[in-house]
Amino acid sequence: MIDARVLWANLLLLFCLSLFPFGTAWVGQTTFAPIPVATYTTLLLLAGAAYYALVRALIHAHGQPAAFAEAIGRDFKGKASSVLFAIAVPIALVAPLVSMLINVGVVVMWIVPDRRMERVVRSDRPHVP
Repeated sequence: MIDARVLWANLLLLFCLSLFPFGTAWVGQTTFAPIPVATYTTLLLLAGAAYYALVRALIHAHGQPAAFAEAIGRDFKGKASSVLFAIAVPIALVAPLVSMLINVGVVVMWIVPDRRMERVVRSDRPHVP
């Protein structure tokens, strides 16, 4: 069941994502200047935090099956993304292109499909020969 916490967390994520065009345009117009790259990376970090808040809200929503929390597990990619973005923000101030490479690395990490939910759902199904 979806509650107010889930709705607010979802709205926060959507708001953070709505800021990406601004950050992208600013970085493009300034040809990877330090402050715009740091701002863009901060937007990525905020979106990662909002994603984490949404996942936690969904896990704690009333009526959520235990399989969902089990499938999320430790959420390595989510936590690693936030850590890498947090590292990339100060780097952007001295080496903006290195910061953007870190951002691209995080994106590449997410290109690999995440099969956590599929594994849990598959293990819950009874085996039919």
